[in-house]
Amino acid sequence: MKINRKIILGVSATMLAASLLSACGAKNGGTAAGQAGQSATESGPLKVSIMSILLSATPPADDNAIKKLIEKATNSEMKVQWVSANSYNDKLNVSLASGDIPDIIYIPPELMQTTFRTAVQQGVFWDVTNYIKDYPNLSSKISKTAWDLSKMDDGKNYSIPRPRPSEADAFYVIRKDWLDNLGLKVPTTTEEFYNVLKAFTEKDPDKNGKQDTIGLAANVTPPDKMEGLGQLEYAFAGANGPWKFADNKLEYTAFLPEEHKALEYLANLYKEKLIPEDFASMKASQVKDMVKAGKAGVMWEKAGSVTEYVNELKKTNPNIKESDFVPVTNLNGYNPKGPGFAGVLAIPKTVDEAKMKRILKMIDTWMNDDVFNIQQYGVEGVDHTVKDGVKVVDAKKLQEDGGPDFNQIVYVADPYASSIKNYFPKDVQDSYRQIQDERAKTSSADISFGLYSATAQQFMPEFQKKIQDEKIKVIMGRESLAAWDDFVTKMKADPSFAKVSQELTDAYKKRAGAKS
Repeated sequence: MKINRKIILGVSATMLAASLLSACGAKNGGTAAGQAGQSATESGPLKVSIMSILLSATPPADDNAIKKLIEKATNSEMKVQWVSANSYNDKLNVSLASGDIPDIIYIPPELMQTTFRTAVQQGVFWDVTNYIKDYPNLSSKISKTAWDLSKMDDGKNYSIPRPRPSEADAFYVIRKDWLDNLGLKVPTTTEEFYNVLKAFTEKDPDKNGKQDTIGLAANVTPPDKMEGLGQLEYAFAGANGPWKFADNKLEYTAFLPEEHKALEYLANLYKEKLIPEDFASMKASQVKDMVKAGKAGVMWEKAGSVTEYVNELKKTNPNIKESDFVPVTNLNGYNPKGPGFAGVLAIPKTVDEAKMKRILKMIDTWMNDDVFNIQQYGVEGVDHTVKDGVKVVDAKKLQEDGGPDFNQIVYVADPYASSIKNYFPKDVQDSYRQIQDERAKTSSADISFGLYSATAQQFMPEFQKKIQDEKIKVIMGRESLAAWDDFVTKMKADPSFAKVSQELTDAYKKRAGAKS
């Protein structure tokens, strides 16, 4: 479960509620930014105010050429307030508290279950659930997974997800050249996976005559998951994430009987030195370095990132290439799916219905290939040239001209972006595409993503730390599996944990069963 651990300061519930009511009062001619100086009945270009996050050093100018082309294509005039990522959350809170809310406002993931949720409950933002079907790109270019997981407590969508690939989320990627050297196949079960890790550790997979390699590069990421190892836990549980719906309720996967088997498995990996001895204290960068140095044969990564490792390995092994890595399709029939979005765009009710529809149309039009390509490639002759019918981008110039900045407002996700890059050799692209298509048949998302529990907000960070600490002790042999079973029994009996489980179950059922 994604738990927000940031304390949101400066916006009390009372202040927020009062300001939101005031903002809604601006609907018919008020002064809130949402009016943007245009009534919904006006014809001509849509005048729209936008607040979005800025990841680059300098925001695009108001007369930016790329912006002008997007405006022309979408029949709009955009007044964009770019806010640095370092101060965006504070600015968002101030905007909501003052009631001065732009027509389109970006909500970052970490505020969806706190600030945004409160605003939705106060009736500040439009419920767009029943409108989306009228806009083909919003319906087809944003995955069902993203729409489902961005729903609020009542099962309705009060925002438009900013799409990202949902398939081919980070999973295991294996040195295929090492498999070939040892006559092994890509594993499909946890038992086969163990055999591969053991062979990679003990049988000189790189053929250098030394026993200097390890099976799996893995570490711990506090407080609630173990990158690289956590996916093995989920493979045993048959669920992506810490909660699984079974017997008509959400059950914590760490407390299922399958977790006992998973910890026994992981303890064996540790005992046989198939994972790093200091996995519990390693940084993510150190895990990557093990693979880049040719010391580990399996990593937890997105397939589309393999070139990062290939480029480093080439320094000592000039013949290595992307095809020397292969993504695992699934283990025990399981592989993870991502949520399919990163933050959302919301439209306040200071905007009337007619203008809200025009905004949805603007975003939908912006997602057309010919319009979205404006920010992807920029201006011909300035940001890109055309050679043999192919656009060749000057990435530095496009960055300077703000093309990528507009991705923070409207984005279209390539469904294969997590697996395939256009600079991969064709045989690798074909292979990775086929693997992703197979993964899509069994992939599962974290069903607890976006669910809210007041008790979880209060107690889960502490619970998660206790649970992870106990897992690590068992894996490292400092505690027995019997001690783990006793620990689970005590945790399940904790009234606060039971309340978390019940609240999340209720939230899941409400979201899943709500009528559009």
